Amino acid sequence: MQKELWKGNEAIAEAAIRAGCKCFFGYPITPQNEIPEYMSMRMPKTGGVFVQSESEVAAINMVYGAAATGVRAMTSSSSPGVSLKQEGISYMAGAELPAVVVNVMRGGPGLGSIQPSQSDYFQATRGGGNGDYRTIVLAPCNIQEAVDFTQEAFDLADYYRNPVVILADGMIGQMMEPIVWHEIPKRQLPEKDWAASGRQGRKENRFITSLLIDARVCEDHNLHLAEKYSRMERDEVRWEESGTEDCDVLIVAYGTPSRIAMSAMEVLEKEKNIKAGLFRPITLWPFPGDRLRELSERENIKAVFVVEMSLGQMLDDVRLAVNGKKQVKFFGRTGGSIPALDEIVNAVGNVLKEVK
Repeated sequence: MQKELWKGNEAIAEAAIRAGCKCFFGYPITPQNEIPEYMSMRMPKTGGVFVQSESEVAAINMVYGAAATGVRAMTSSSSPGVSLKQEGISYMAGAELPAVVVNVMRGGPGLGSIQPSQSDYFQATRGGGNGDYRTIVLAPCNIQEAVDFTQEAFDLADYYRNPVVILADGMIGQMMEPIVWHEIPKRQLPEKDWAASGRQGRKENRFITSLLIDARVCEDHNLHLAEKYSRMERDEVRWEESGTEDCDVLIVAYGTPSRIAMSAMEVLEKEKNIKAGLFRPITLWPFPGDRLRELSERENIKAVFVVEMSLGQMLDDVRLAVNGKKQVKFFGRTGGSIPALDEIVNAVGNVLKEVK
């Protein structure tokens, strides 16, 4: 298959269109602006709808409305913009509406910087809105994965009737890489017999809401959702391993830092005679904690080393998984700064000196 050079944000937008996205609603914010810009050009040509809303709050509620009719709908934003969308994401989870939300993360808190970051991990994996709800969170480490995950996200959303989040740091949105457009494996999807798409001769109305006044009815609905989230945890956990068979230290990273960690592994072995392995979560939720726990119990692994473009958010999930079996150390840059190769190499070397 022929490779094509694409910018990350534009590739994500094109992937959504190829996945059948018919409605895009968004509001400009750096560093994801190329997504709505590309959508404004391409959606009308493909029979879709593009609307630049008056705010992020309006955009997510437009997604709610479109998803309620059964069409594939999407929005994108960056960090503070996604914060404004949290109410609508909670509403969609409660109403069981499928949609795709792309967050191209920038530095925070607040308005922060426009540089790449990973400080929205808590927001994405814990649910930034109210209530007991979850969203599948896919974290690409390159543009090929961003394309593949975006296309698959629409199937996941339809399969589970739930919002799905693509969580990419700003580096992935802004960089250019060669990719291959290929067919994504399709799921057997249920019919959308819940969609509010007109009576069409039916006697009953289809009423979509997350408002359940009766406490017992609301509790039953929450238990139904919890069962669905349990199936996600059972069936949708993903990760990637490299060099974990005989490593001295296990590096845990996702997104751009995982790429830097791969280079650090080579330098560590060549220059410091340290064997490092990499464990890369692909689904940040559900988090691959069981596999990480198994790896941490191996005698050859002296320490677990977490690298993030934050002050340590995935770190909490790593500590829960390792459960005290090994020391968990951390290195992070925040506010839009990116960990350098030599910083990771030196930090790993110091960690092994401490634990020996």
